Amino acid sequence: MNPLLDMRGIRKTFPGVVALDGVNLAVRAGEIRAVVGENGAGKSTLMKVLSGVYPHGSFEGEIHFDGRPRRFGGIADSEAQGIIIIHQELALVPLLSIAENMFLGHEPARHGVIDWALAHRRTRALLARVGLDESPATRVTDLGVGKQQLVEIAKALAKDVRLLILDEPTASLNESDSAALLKLLLELKGQGIACILISHKLNEIEQVADAITVLRDGATVAHFDCREAAPGQDLVIRHMVGREMADRYPRRAPRIGDTVFELRDWWVHHPLHAERAVVKGVNLQVRRGEIVGIAGLMGAGRTELAMSVFGRSWGKRIRGTALLHGQPRDLSTVQKAVDAGLAYVTEDRKSLGLVLNDSITRNTTLANLPAVARRGVIDEGREHQVAEDFRRKLATRCAGVHQPVVNLSGGNQQKVVLAKWLFSEPELLILDEPTRGIDVGAKFEIYSLIARLAEEGRAIVLISSEMPELLGLSDRLYVMNEGAFVAEFPAAEATQEKIMQAIVTGSRHERRA
Repeated sequence: MNPLLDMRGIRKTFPGVVALDGVNLAVRAGEIRAVVGENGAGKSTLMKVLSGVYPHGSFEGEIHFDGRPRRFGGIADSEAQGIIIIHQELALVPLLSIAENMFLGHEPARHGVIDWALAHRRTRALLARVGLDESPATRVTDLGVGKQQLVEIAKALAKDVRLLILDEPTASLNESDSAALLKLLLELKGQGIACILISHKLNEIEQVADAITVLRDGATVAHFDCREAAPGQDLVIRHMVGREMADRYPRRAPRIGDTVFELRDWWVHHPLHAERAVVKGVNLQVRRGEIVGIAGLMGAGRTELAMSVFGRSWGKRIRGTALLHGQPRDLSTVQKAVDAGLAYVTEDRKSLGLVLNDSITRNTTLANLPAVARRGVIDEGREHQVAEDFRRKLATRCAGVHQPVVNLSGGNQQKVVLAKWLFSEPELLILDEPTRGIDVGAKFEIYSLIARLAEEGRAIVLISSEMPELLGLSDRLYVMNEGAFVAEFPAAEATQEKIMQAIVTGSRHERRA
Protein backbone atom coordinates (compact mmCIF):
# COMPACT_ATOMS: atom_id res chain seq x y z
CA MET A 1 0.00 0.00 0.00
CA ASN A 2 1.35 3.43 -0.95
CA PRO A 3 1.76 5.77 2.02
CA LEU A 4 -0.68 8.63 2.56
CA LEU A 5 2.24 10.78 3.70
CA ASP A 6 5.83 10.41 2.51
CA MET A 7 8.44 12.89 3.76
CA ARG A 8 11.84 12.35 2.12
CA GLY A 9 15.25 13.75 3.04
CA ILE A 10 13.92 16.64 5.13
CA ARG A 11 16.73 18.98 6.16
CA LYS A 12 16.11 22.15 8.16
CA THR A 13 18.79 24.48 9.47
CA PHE A 14 18.84 27.52 11.72
CA PRO A 15 21.87 29.80 12.14
CA GLY A 16 24.60 27.54 13.48
CA VAL A 17 22.25 24.60 14.10
CA VAL A 18 21.12 21.64 11.97
CA ALA A 19 17.66 20.87 13.35
CA LEU A 20 16.75 18.14 10.84
CA ASP A 21 19.28 16.17 8.82
CA GLY A 22 17.75 14.02 6.09
CA VAL A 23 14.68 12.80 8.00
CA ASN A 24 12.34 10.30 6.33
CA LEU A 25 8.81 9.63 7.56
CA ALA A 26 6.00 7.63 5.93
CA VAL A 27 2.45 7.16 7.25
CA ARG A 28 -0.26 5.01 5.70
CA ALA A 29 -4.00 5.73 5.78
CA GLY A 30 -5.58 4.35 8.93
CA GLU A 31 -2.19 4.00 10.64
CA ILE A 32 -1.09 5.34 14.03
CA ARG A 33 2.57 6.30 13.67
CA ALA A 34 4.37 7.23 16.89
CA VAL A 35 7.29 9.66 16.61
CA VAL A 36 9.57 9.58 19.64
CA GLY A 37 12.87 11.12 20.67
CA GLU A 38 14.49 13.24 23.31
CA ASN A 39 13.59 16.91 23.65
CA GLY A 40 15.53 18.69 20.92
CA ALA A 41 15.58 15.61 18.68
CA GLY A 42 13.63 17.46 15.96
CA LYS A 43 10.07 16.14 16.44
CA SER A 44 8.37 19.54 16.65
CA THR A 45 10.50 20.99 13.86
CA LEU A 46 9.51 18.10 11.59
CA MET A 47 5.81 18.67 12.33
CA LYS A 48 6.19 22.39 11.63
CA VAL A 49 7.71 21.52 8.25
CA LEU A 50 4.82 19.16 7.54
CA SER A 51 2.08 21.58 8.61
CA GLY A 52 3.49 24.57 6.72
CA VAL A 53 4.64 26.62 9.72
CA TYR A 54 8.03 26.38 8.00
CA PRO A 55 6.91 26.91 4.38
CA HIS A 56 8.22 25.25 1.26
CA GLY A 57 11.56 26.79 0.36
CA SER A 58 12.72 27.17 3.98
CA PHE A 59 13.86 23.54 4.10
CA GLU A 60 15.33 20.87 1.83
CA GLY A 61 13.57 17.63 0.89
CA GLU A 62 10.17 16.60 -0.41
CA ILE A 63 6.68 16.13 1.01
CA HIS A 64 4.31 13.80 -0.82
CA PHE A 65 0.71 13.56 0.36
CA ASP A 66 -1.93 11.37 -1.23
CA GLY A 67 0.54 10.43 -3.96
CA ARG A 68 1.34 13.98 -5.05
CA PRO A 69 4.21 16.35 -4.19
CA ARG A 70 3.05 19.21 -1.95
CA ARG A 71 4.43 22.67 -1.40
CA PHE A 72 2.71 24.10 1.65
CA GLY A 73 3.12 27.85 2.05
CA GLY A 74 1.35 27.94 5.42
CA ILE A 75 -0.97 26.12 7.81
CA ALA A 76 -4.01 26.90 5.65
CA ASP A 77 -2.46 24.95 2.77
CA SER A 78 -1.84 21.81 4.84
CA GLU A 79 -5.28 22.01 6.49
CA ALA A 80 -6.88 22.23 3.05
CA GLN A 81 -5.42 18.76 2.39
CA GLY A 82 -6.76 17.42 5.72
CA ILE A 83 -3.52 17.62 7.73
CA ILE A 84 -4.46 18.94 11.18
CA ILE A 85 -2.06 19.44 14.10
CA ILE A 86 -3.13 19.66 17.76
CA HIS A 87 -0.42 21.15 19.93
CA GLN A 88 0.23 20.36 23.59
CA GLU A 89 -1.00 23.87 24.46
CA LEU A 90 -4.55 23.67 23.14
CA ALA A 91 -5.62 26.34 20.63
CA LEU A 92 -9.07 26.97 22.10
CA VAL A 93 -10.55 30.30 23.22
CA PRO A 94 -11.59 29.61 26.85
CA LEU A 95 -14.41 32.16 27.12
CA LEU A 96 -16.07 31.17 23.85
CA SER A 97 -18.54 28.29 23.56
CA ILE A 98 -17.72 24.88 22.09
CA ALA A 99 -19.68 25.75 18.93
CA GLU A 100 -17.91 29.09 18.55
CA ASN A 101 -14.52 27.38 18.90
CA MET A 102 -15.53 24.58 16.55
CA PHE A 103 -16.14 26.86 13.57
CA LEU A 104 -13.95 29.84 14.49
CA GLY A 105 -12.89 31.49 11.24
CA HIS A 106 -15.17 29.36 9.05
CA GLU A 107 -18.60 29.83 10.63
CA PRO A 108 -21.59 28.46 8.66
CA ALA A 109 -23.53 31.45 7.32
CA ARG A 110 -26.48 32.36 5.16
CA HIS A 111 -26.48 35.68 3.31
CA GLY A 112 -23.57 36.89 5.43
CA VAL A 113 -25.23 36.06 8.77
CA ILE A 114 -23.92 33.24 11.00
CA ASP A 115 -26.39 30.35 11.18
CA TRP A 116 -26.00 29.39 14.85
CA ALA A 117 -28.73 26.74 14.70
CA LEU A 118 -26.77 24.93 11.98
CA ALA A 119 -23.49 25.45 13.87
CA HIS A 120 -25.00 23.86 16.99
CA ARG A 121 -26.42 20.90 15.04
CA ARG A 122 -23.05 20.22 13.41
CA THR A 123 -21.28 20.64 16.74
CA ARG A 124 -23.54 18.06 18.43
CA ALA A 125 -22.83 15.58 15.64
CA LEU A 126 -19.07 16.15 15.87
CA LEU A 127 -19.07 15.90 19.67
CA ALA A 128 -20.96 12.62 19.41
CA ARG A 129 -18.17 11.24 17.19
CA VAL A 130 -15.63 11.87 19.98
CA GLY A 131 -17.92 10.61 22.75
CA LEU A 132 -18.98 13.95 24.27
CA ASP A 133 -22.56 14.88 25.09
CA GLU A 134 -21.88 18.46 26.20
CA SER A 135 -24.11 21.31 25.08
CA PRO A 136 -22.60 23.25 22.14
CA ALA A 137 -23.27 26.42 24.17
CA THR A 138 -20.95 25.30 27.01
CA ARG A 139 -17.95 27.57 27.47
CA VAL A 140 -14.62 25.82 26.94
CA THR A 141 -13.31 27.18 30.26
CA ASP A 142 -16.01 25.15 32.05
CA LEU A 143 -14.67 21.86 30.64
CA GLY A 144 -11.94 19.72 32.14
CA VAL A 145 -8.65 19.35 30.26
CA GLY A 146 -9.62 15.88 29.02
CA LYS A 147 -12.83 17.15 27.43
CA GLN A 148 -11.02 20.14 25.95
CA GLN A 149 -8.66 17.72 24.22
CA LEU A 150 -11.65 15.90 22.73
CA VAL A 151 -13.14 19.21 21.57
CA GLU A 152 -9.87 19.89 19.71
CA ILE A 153 -10.18 16.52 17.96
CA ALA A 154 -13.83 17.22 17.10
CA LYS A 155 -12.67 20.55 15.67
CA ALA A 156 -10.20 18.63 13.48
CA LEU A 157 -13.04 16.37 12.29
CA ALA A 158 -14.96 19.50 11.29
CA LYS A 159 -12.10 20.22 8.87
CA ASP A 160 -12.34 16.76 7.25
CA VAL A 161 -9.10 15.56 8.80
CA ARG A 162 -7.19 12.82 7.00
CA LEU A 163 -3.94 12.99 8.98
CA LEU A 164 -4.19 14.02 12.64
CA ILE A 165 -0.99 15.11 14.42
CA LEU A 166 -1.10 14.99 18.22
CA ASP A 167 1.76 16.53 20.22
CA GLU A 168 1.89 15.11 23.77
CA PRO A 169 -1.91 14.74 23.92
CA THR A 170 -2.02 13.03 27.34
CA ALA A 171 0.66 15.09 29.14
CA SER A 172 -1.95 16.94 31.23
CA LEU A 173 -4.58 14.18 31.44
CA ASN A 174 -5.35 11.77 34.23
CA GLU A 175 -5.42 8.03 33.62
CA SER A 176 -9.12 7.76 32.76
CA ASP A 177 -9.03 10.72 30.35
CA SER A 178 -5.85 9.32 28.76
CA ALA A 179 -7.52 5.94 28.28
CA ALA A 180 -10.57 7.60 26.67
CA LEU A 181 -8.34 9.54 24.27
CA LEU A 182 -6.37 6.45 23.23
CA LYS A 183 -9.63 4.58 22.66
CA LEU A 184 -10.81 7.42 20.42
CA LEU A 185 -7.61 7.26 18.37
CA LEU A 186 -8.24 3.58 17.70
CA GLU A 187 -11.81 4.40 16.61
CA LEU A 188 -10.55 7.12 14.23
CA LYS A 189 -8.04 4.63 12.86
CA GLY A 190 -10.97 2.32 12.08
CA GLN A 191 -12.50 5.18 10.06
CA GLY A 192 -9.35 5.40 7.93
CA ILE A 193 -7.90 8.51 9.60
CA ALA A 194 -4.12 8.40 9.98
CA CYS A 195 -2.44 9.73 13.09
CA ILE A 196 1.04 10.89 14.05
CA LEU A 197 1.39 10.57 17.82
CA ILE A 198 4.23 12.41 19.55
CA SER A 199 4.56 11.24 23.13
CA HIS A 200 7.10 10.49 25.83
CA LYS A 201 4.74 7.94 27.43
CA LEU A 202 6.03 4.73 25.89
CA ASN A 203 3.45 2.60 27.71
CA GLU A 204 0.66 4.45 25.87
CA ILE A 205 2.49 4.17 22.56
CA GLU A 206 2.68 0.41 23.06
CA GLN A 207 -1.12 0.29 23.39
CA VAL A 208 -2.02 2.03 20.13
CA ALA A 209 0.92 2.48 17.72
CA ASP A 210 1.17 0.48 14.51
CA ALA A 211 4.68 1.78 13.91
CA ILE A 212 7.32 3.85 15.69
CA THR A 213 9.87 6.25 14.23
CA VAL A 214 12.76 7.31 16.46
CA LEU A 215 14.56 10.62 15.98
CA ARG A 216 17.86 11.55 17.60
CA ASP A 217 19.85 14.74 17.04
CA GLY A 218 17.70 15.68 14.06
CA ALA A 219 18.10 12.37 12.21
CA THR A 220 16.00 9.24 11.78
CA VAL A 221 17.75 6.45 13.71
CA ALA A 222 15.13 3.67 13.72
CA HIS A 223 11.75 2.52 12.44
CA PHE A 224 9.76 -0.25 14.15
CA ASP A 225 6.72 -2.08 12.79
CA CYS A 226 4.69 -2.91 15.89
CA ARG A 227 2.29 -5.14 13.92
CA GLU A 228 5.05 -7.68 13.49
CA ALA A 229 6.42 -7.56 17.04
CA ALA A 230 6.51 -4.88 19.74
CA PRO A 231 10.10 -3.61 20.07
CA GLY A 232 9.97 -3.20 23.86
CA GLN A 233 10.53 0.02 25.79
CA ASP A 234 14.19 -0.65 26.57
CA LEU A 235 15.08 -0.98 22.87
CA VAL A 236 13.18 2.20 21.97
CA ILE A 237 14.86 4.10 24.80
CA ARG A 238 18.29 2.88 23.73
CA HIS A 239 17.72 4.32 20.24
CA MET A 240 16.31 7.56 21.67
CA VAL A 241 19.22 8.34 23.97
CA GLY A 242 21.98 6.52 22.09
CA ARG A 243 23.11 4.60 25.15
CA GLU A 244 22.06 1.86 27.53
CA MET A 245 19.96 2.88 30.52
CA ALA A 246 20.25 0.06 33.01
CA ASP A 247 18.30 1.98 35.64
CA ARG A 248 15.40 4.36 35.12
CA TYR A 249 16.00 5.92 38.55
CA PRO A 250 19.33 6.75 40.24
CA ARG A 251 20.37 4.55 43.11
CA ARG A 252 20.78 6.28 46.46
CA ALA A 253 21.21 5.41 50.11
CA PRO A 254 19.00 7.91 51.98
CA ARG A 255 20.52 9.71 54.97
CA ILE A 256 17.42 11.10 56.64
CA GLY A 257 17.71 13.54 59.52
CA ASP A 258 15.45 15.63 61.73
CA THR A 259 12.10 17.09 60.68
CA VAL A 260 12.56 20.23 58.59
CA PHE A 261 8.97 21.11 57.69
CA GLU A 262 5.59 20.21 59.10
CA LEU A 263 1.94 21.00 58.42
CA ARG A 264 -0.70 20.50 61.12
CA ASP A 265 -4.43 20.43 60.38
CA TRP A 266 -4.06 22.42 57.15
CA TRP A 267 -7.30 23.56 55.50
CA VAL A 268 -7.78 25.41 52.20
CA HIS A 269 -11.02 26.61 50.60
CA HIS A 270 -11.76 27.31 46.96
CA PRO A 271 -11.00 30.96 46.01
CA LEU A 272 -14.35 31.39 44.21
CA HIS A 273 -16.55 29.00 46.21
CA ALA A 274 -15.57 29.75 49.79
CA GLU A 275 -17.90 27.09 51.20
CA ARG A 276 -15.99 24.32 49.43
CA ALA A 277 -12.94 22.89 51.21
CA VAL A 278 -10.33 21.67 48.72
CA VAL A 279 -7.63 20.67 51.26
CA LYS A 280 -9.03 19.10 54.41
CA GLY A 281 -7.09 18.84 57.62
CA VAL A 282 -3.78 17.69 56.10
CA ASN A 283 -0.88 16.70 58.38
CA LEU A 284 2.50 16.41 56.66
CA GLN A 285 6.11 15.98 57.74
CA VAL A 286 9.29 16.20 55.68
CA ARG A 287 12.73 15.46 57.14
CA ARG A 288 16.22 16.51 56.16
CA GLY A 289 17.48 14.50 53.16
CA GLU A 290 14.05 12.92 52.59
CA ILE A 291 12.02 12.76 49.38
CA VAL A 292 8.32 12.63 50.28
CA GLY A 293 5.96 11.78 47.42
CA ILE A 294 2.30 12.80 47.19
CA ALA A 295 0.22 10.46 45.03
CA GLY A 296 -3.33 11.04 43.88
CA LEU A 297 -5.56 11.45 40.86
CA MET A 298 -6.00 14.76 39.08
CA GLY A 299 -8.29 16.94 41.20
CA ALA A 300 -7.23 15.33 44.48
CA GLY A 301 -5.90 18.69 45.74
CA ARG A 302 -2.14 18.11 45.50
CA THR A 303 -1.25 21.26 43.55
CA GLU A 304 -3.71 23.31 45.59
CA LEU A 305 -1.99 22.10 48.77
CA ALA A 306 1.47 23.02 47.43
CA MET A 307 0.41 26.47 46.24
CA SER A 308 -1.42 27.26 49.47
CA VAL A 309 1.74 26.47 51.45
CA PHE A 310 3.95 28.55 49.15
CA GLY A 311 2.84 32.05 50.09
CA ARG A 312 -0.88 31.28 49.93
CA SER A 313 -0.64 31.45 46.14
CA TRP A 314 -3.96 29.62 45.84
CA GLY A 315 -7.08 29.40 47.99
CA LYS A 316 -9.08 31.30 50.60
CA ARG A 317 -9.75 30.77 54.29
CA ILE A 318 -6.43 28.98 54.71
CA ARG A 319 -5.78 27.84 58.25
CA GLY A 320 -3.56 25.44 60.10
CA THR A 321 0.00 25.56 61.35
CA ALA A 322 3.19 25.47 59.28
CA LEU A 323 6.37 24.74 61.21
CA LEU A 324 10.00 24.99 60.16
CA HIS A 325 12.42 23.17 62.47
CA GLY A 326 9.61 22.90 65.00
CA GLN A 327 8.82 26.63 65.06
CA PRO A 328 5.64 28.16 63.57
CA ARG A 329 6.38 30.30 60.50
CA ASP A 330 4.38 32.94 58.71
CA LEU A 331 4.09 31.86 55.04
CA SER A 332 1.30 34.25 54.10
CA THR A 333 3.15 35.76 51.10
CA VAL A 334 5.50 34.34 48.49
CA GLN A 335 8.32 36.55 49.75
CA LYS A 336 7.82 35.30 53.31
CA ALA A 337 7.81 31.71 52.06
CA VAL A 338 11.06 32.26 50.13
CA ASP A 339 12.63 34.02 53.12
CA ALA A 340 11.65 31.03 55.28
CA GLY A 341 13.54 28.71 52.94
CA LEU A 342 10.74 27.33 50.73
CA ALA A 343 10.86 26.92 46.95
CA TYR A 344 8.08 25.76 44.63
CA VAL A 345 8.74 24.38 41.14
CA THR A 346 5.33 24.77 39.48
CA GLU A 347 3.76 22.17 37.19
CA ASP A 348 3.25 24.89 34.55
CA ARG A 349 6.81 26.01 33.87
CA LYS A 350 5.95 28.00 30.75
CA SER A 351 3.22 30.20 32.26
CA LEU A 352 4.22 30.35 35.92
CA GLY A 353 7.83 29.20 36.20
CA LEU A 354 9.72 31.17 33.56
CA VAL A 355 9.87 34.49 31.75
CA LEU A 356 10.10 32.82 28.36
CA ASN A 357 11.38 35.73 26.30
CA ASP A 358 14.05 36.61 28.82
CA SER A 359 17.50 35.06 29.05
CA ILE A 360 18.70 32.06 31.02
CA THR A 361 20.72 34.49 33.12
CA ARG A 362 17.76 36.65 34.16
CA ASN A 363 15.56 33.63 34.86
CA THR A 364 18.26 31.98 36.99
CA THR A 365 18.67 34.92 39.38
CA LEU A 366 15.03 36.01 39.50
CA ALA A 367 14.19 34.49 42.90
CA ASN A 368 17.25 35.91 44.67
CA LEU A 369 18.13 39.26 43.09
CA PRO A 370 19.69 40.74 46.26
CA ALA A 371 22.44 38.10 45.95
CA VAL A 372 23.57 39.58 42.61
CA ALA A 373 23.08 43.25 43.49
CA ARG A 374 25.23 45.94 45.03
CA ARG A 375 23.45 48.86 46.68
CA GLY A 376 20.25 47.92 44.89
CA VAL A 377 21.80 47.71 41.41
CA ILE A 378 22.21 44.39 39.57
CA ASP A 379 25.85 43.41 39.10
CA GLU A 380 25.65 41.95 35.58
CA GLY A 381 29.06 40.30 35.87
CA ARG A 382 28.05 38.50 39.07
CA GLU A 383 24.66 37.60 37.54
CA HIS A 384 26.36 36.10 34.47
CA GLN A 385 28.75 34.09 36.65
CA VAL A 386 25.89 32.64 38.73
CA ALA A 387 23.99 31.59 35.58
CA GLU A 388 27.13 30.08 34.09
CA ASP A 389 27.86 28.12 37.29
CA PHE A 390 24.35 26.63 37.30
CA ARG A 391 24.55 25.88 33.56
CA ARG A 392 27.63 23.75 34.22
CA LYS A 393 26.30 22.21 37.43
CA LEU A 394 23.00 21.13 35.84
CA ALA A 395 24.50 20.39 32.38
CA THR A 396 21.99 22.70 30.71
CA ARG A 397 22.35 22.42 26.94
CA CYS A 398 22.21 25.87 25.36
CA ALA A 399 24.09 28.23 23.07
CA GLY A 400 24.99 30.38 26.09
CA VAL A 401 23.39 31.84 29.21
CA HIS A 402 22.19 34.89 27.26
CA GLN A 403 19.98 32.64 25.10
CA PRO A 404 16.21 33.24 25.55
CA VAL A 405 14.59 30.44 27.56
CA VAL A 406 11.81 30.09 24.97
CA ASN A 407 14.34 28.53 22.57
CA LEU A 408 15.33 25.71 24.94
CA SER A 409 13.91 22.19 24.95
CA GLY A 410 11.48 21.23 27.72
CA GLY A 411 14.11 19.41 29.75
CA ASN A 412 16.52 22.34 29.62
CA GLN A 413 13.75 24.80 30.49
CA GLN A 414 13.05 22.70 33.57
CA LYS A 415 16.72 22.87 34.54
CA VAL A 416 16.53 26.67 34.40
CA VAL A 417 13.49 26.61 36.73
CA LEU A 418 15.41 24.38 39.13
CA ALA A 419 18.47 26.63 38.91
CA LYS A 420 16.31 29.64 39.80
CA TRP A 421 15.07 28.03 42.99
CA LEU A 422 18.36 26.39 43.93
CA PHE A 423 19.97 29.85 43.81
CA SER A 424 17.51 30.89 46.54
CA GLU A 425 19.16 28.18 48.71
CA PRO A 426 15.91 26.55 49.95
CA GLU A 427 15.59 24.12 52.83
CA LEU A 428 12.30 22.71 51.47
CA LEU A 429 11.90 22.16 47.73
CA ILE A 430 8.38 21.41 46.47
CA LEU A 431 8.46 19.81 43.01
CA ASP A 432 5.10 19.72 41.20
CA GLU A 433 5.20 17.43 38.13
CA PRO A 434 8.93 18.16 37.58
CA THR A 435 9.26 15.92 34.50
CA ARG A 436 5.99 16.65 32.69
CA GLY A 437 6.55 16.69 28.92
CA ILE A 438 10.22 15.70 29.25
CA ASP A 439 11.84 12.78 27.45
CA VAL A 440 13.34 9.74 29.18
CA GLY A 441 16.95 10.88 28.88
CA ALA A 442 16.26 14.33 30.34
CA LYS A 443 14.07 12.72 33.00
CA PHE A 444 17.00 10.67 34.26
CA GLU A 445 19.08 13.84 34.51
CA ILE A 446 16.32 15.53 36.56
CA TYR A 447 15.97 12.42 38.73
CA SER A 448 19.72 12.41 39.37
CA LEU A 449 19.57 16.06 40.35
CA ILE A 450 16.69 15.42 42.77
CA ALA A 451 18.61 12.53 44.33
CA ARG A 452 21.72 14.71 44.65
CA LEU A 453 19.75 17.50 46.35
CA ALA A 454 18.37 15.00 48.88
CA GLU A 455 21.90 13.74 49.54
CA GLU A 456 22.94 17.35 50.21
CA GLY A 457 20.31 17.47 52.94
CA ARG A 458 17.42 19.25 51.23
CA ALA A 459 13.91 18.27 52.25
CA ILE A 460 11.89 17.50 49.10
CA VAL A 461 8.17 17.13 48.42
CA LEU A 462 7.49 15.43 45.07
CA ILE A 463 4.09 15.62 43.37
CA SER A 464 3.71 13.47 40.27
CA SER A 465 0.98 11.83 38.22
CA GLU A 466 3.43 9.14 37.08
CA MET A 467 3.23 6.38 39.66
CA PRO A 468 6.54 4.69 38.68
CA GLU A 469 8.26 8.05 39.17
CA LEU A 470 6.89 8.42 42.69
CA LEU A 471 7.81 4.84 43.58
CA GLY A 472 11.26 5.14 42.03
CA LEU A 473 12.26 8.34 43.85
CA SER A 474 10.32 8.64 47.11
CA ASP A 475 11.46 7.55 50.56
CA ARG A 476 7.92 7.88 51.89
CA LEU A 477 4.54 8.40 50.23
CA TYR A 478 1.30 10.14 51.17
CA VAL A 479 -1.83 9.26 49.20
CA MET A 480 -4.28 12.13 48.66
CA ASN A 481 -7.91 11.80 47.71
CA GLU A 482 -10.66 14.43 47.71
CA GLY A 483 -8.45 16.89 49.55
CA ALA A 484 -7.35 14.61 52.39
CA PHE A 485 -4.45 12.27 53.03
CA VAL A 486 -5.99 8.79 53.09
CA ALA A 487 -2.84 6.66 53.44
CA GLU A 488 0.89 6.82 54.12
CA PHE A 489 3.49 4.25 53.07
CA PRO A 490 7.24 3.88 53.51
CA ALA A 491 8.87 3.33 50.12
CA ALA A 492 9.62 -0.33 50.84
CA GLU A 493 5.91 -1.09 51.32
CA ALA A 494 4.41 1.08 48.56
CA THR A 495 3.09 -0.43 45.32
CA GLN A 496 0.86 0.91 42.56
CA GLU A 497 -1.86 -1.51 43.64
CA LYS A 498 -1.79 -0.33 47.27
CA ILE A 499 -1.83 3.32 46.24
CA MET A 500 -4.79 2.87 43.87
CA GLN A 501 -6.64 0.82 46.47
CA ALA A 502 -6.14 3.61 49.01
CA ILE A 503 -7.48 6.15 46.50
CA VAL A 504 -10.51 4.03 45.63
CA THR A 505 -11.39 2.80 49.12
CA GLY A 506 -9.91 5.54 51.33
CA SER A 507 -12.52 7.01 53.62
CA ARG A 508 -13.47 10.60 52.96
CA HIS A 509 -12.47 13.25 55.44
CA GLU A 510 -15.63 13.79 57.47
CA ARG A 511 -14.53 16.71 59.60
CA ARG A 512 -16.40 19.93 58.97
CA ALA A 513 -14.63 23.08 57.87
